[in-house]
Amino acid sequence: MVRERGRSVVRWLVLVAVTTAASVVLNRVGVPSAALFAALVVGIVLALASFAPAGVPRRGGLAAQAVLGVYIGTMVTSDSLSALGAHWPIVVGVVVATLVISLAAGALLGLHRDVSPLTGALALVAGGASGLVAIARELGGDDRVVAVVQYLRVGLITASMPVVVTVIFVADRSQPASLPEQARAAPWYLSLAMVAVIAVVGVVAGRWARLPGAGLLGPMAVTVCLEVAGWSLGLAVPMVLVQVAYALVGWQAGLAFTQEALRAVGRTLPLALALIVALGVATAGLGLLLARVTGLSPLEGYLATSPGGVYAVLATAVETGSDVTFIVAAQVLRILAMLFAAPLLARGIVALGRRFGRQSRATTAASRAPIAAAD
Repeated sequence: MVRERGRSVVRWLVLVAVTTAASVVLNRVGVPSAALFAALVVGIVLALASFAPAGVPRRGGLAAQAVLGVYIGTMVTSDSLSALGAHWPIVVGVVVATLVISLAAGALLGLHRDVSPLTGALALVAGGASGLVAIARELGGDDRVVAVVQYLRVGLITASMPVVVTVIFVADRSQPASLPEQARAAPWYLSLAMVAVIAVVGVVAGRWARLPGAGLLGPMAVTVCLEVAGWSLGLAVPMVLVQVAYALVGWQAGLAFTQEALRAVGRTLPLALALIVALGVATAGLGLLLARVTGLSPLEGYLATSPGGVYAVLATAVETGSDVTFIVAAQVLRILAMLFAAPLLARGIVALGRRFGRQSRATTAASRAPIAAAD
């Protein structure tokens, strides 16, 4: 018993140490959500080498969801939606169209023999990758497939953005824009206390309202309400806490990998890659439509509707002198809509799957049963 406990401690120490080192390296080279990606990869490697801990405790997974919910909620400010002005209907229409296109792509991915329809839908929803990975297993999907495909989406869009902006839009970087002024952040200890309170209140309220993915969406909803009402008191989630949450989400998916699961995910990647490219092309078309209706430049329309890579979008908007406020507002609306819609739509997909006998397919038996993180 003592020897087994000591072995578990050693495995956790190795997992934490290697993940931390990998996160630092990936962060220095500009990899988005570096801690999540590092934790996912390190977790996979140690799991396949049979040197991984048993898994992330359910309370740890729930805490990670709550922290990410608050963090995503702080992206909204009282001026966010007002920046859209009279153009908010077309922006909402574009967001809805992006969701529909994402679900269509997910349905096609769900036709693959190694992917359930629900997993396919969650894997290709164009927004909130870390949040979707965090709640995928809870909703009944395979968080391993969701993690790999979502990260592939973010990575591919982020990597291709400089090429698209330079070659297709021939962007002018001689007159960079200035970033909007940021409100003064609260002291870290006040922010930490607020995160704890919002997390507890959000999770309890989410469960009471029977909200799917309550661990993530409950705290997110509370934070958004505080931000929009101007009552957030300068809340800023400490970045160390965000990185720990990212790591827990990555480990949750990575530690569940087996040799068969890895082969199954590998078989889905060609189709997933093709669908991600199609998603990028389709949303670029929506961006051109948005630009025509609102009077934005084609580049600004493209940046406002990009299905991922928010930080790359922000950096590109600043470098090219684009309308940063409008672009950020449109992107925040996209992310919030995707994260709130995905769990609600998951219920419908599961119901249809049970009716037509399609939901039984999954990569491994271990991922078919939802964890009780928000019950």
